[in-house]
Amino acid sequence: ISACLAGEECRYDCHAKPNLQMIELVKSGKAISLCPEQLGGLSTPRPAAEIQSNEKVLTIDENDVSDEYALGAQEAWNQTKNFTIKKAYLKSKSPMCGFGQIYDGSFSGKLIKGNGVFAALLIRLGIEIESIE
Repeated sequence: ISACLAGEECRYDCHAKPNLQMIELVKSGKAISLCPEQLGGLSTPRPAAEIQSNEKVLTIDENDVSDEYALGAQEAWNQTKNFTIKKAYLKSKSPMCGFGQIYDGSFSGKLIKGNGVFAALLIRLGIEIESIE
C-alpha cells in the first residue's frame, strides 16, 4: 500500500491521503505500507515531480530525479518480494504510484493515460494494481 494511503505524511507536500480501509489492512497485518519516493532517497517535503514525455521524471524546478524514482521503485519491490503479493493499492495520479492516469508533465493539473514508475514495474512483474484516490 502506498504509505500516504496508510496515513503516513510522506507525500511531496508532507501530507497523507489516509484511506480508512488501507489503514485497517496495515494495522491488521494483512498489508504493508511503503513510500517508494522516500526509499529512493527523496526527502519530505520535496518539490512536486511529474513524468515528462521523454520518460524523465523532473521536479517543478526542473531537477532530474529519474534515478531516485528508479531506485525507489526497485527498493520498494525488494522490500516486498519476500511476501506473497496478491495486489498493490497505489495512490492515484502519482509519478511513482499512479496507475492508469498520471499528470502530463506540464505541472498544470492535466491528466493523461499512463503509469508511475513503481506501478509500471509492478505491471511488468504481473502484480495486480488498484488505484486509490
